[in-house]
Amino acid sequence: MSGCLDNANCPEINCPDLSEKRNQLASIAAGALFFIGWWFIIDAAANTPLDKNAYHTCGVVSTIALFMINAVSNAQVRGDTFEGGCLGQTGARIWLLLGFLLGFGGLIGACWVLFGDYVTKDVPSTWPGVAVFLQNSFIFFSALVFKFGRTEDDF
Repeated sequence: MSGCLDNANCPEINCPDLSEKRNQLASIAAGALFFIGWWFIIDAAANTPLDKNAYHTCGVVSTIALFMINAVSNAQVRGDTFEGGCLGQTGARIWLLLGFLLGFGGLIGACWVLFGDYVTKDVPSTWPGVAVFLQNSFIFFSALVFKFGRTEDDF
């Protein structure tokens, strides 16, 4: 059975090999996500004053979580490095767990701010609540990209 697309060929796409620049691309992407997250909350604070300054706490907690998550290398979590230090491999895993808990806590706090104070109540603009949520989600994704997007073979 002959078809009308039997002689159609897809063009070849020659993509450059980006494996050597993986760390650079992951760092740029993580930095851009972090910048965009803070830009959202700066925009919301400049255009629509937030009701409470405590809403900025979620972003600060997420930023601290970003530093905690990326302070521990994957080799330390696996136990491939030296055995010394504060609790060794167990300490690195506890530190990473606390970092992820802070990151999820900031994201859950941002959801609480968004839905508890902006979606369910009759307010003229929900943008500040959306900005708080977007800030924390972008910072959390930035931490994930920076942690898991890079390789440690070059270090």
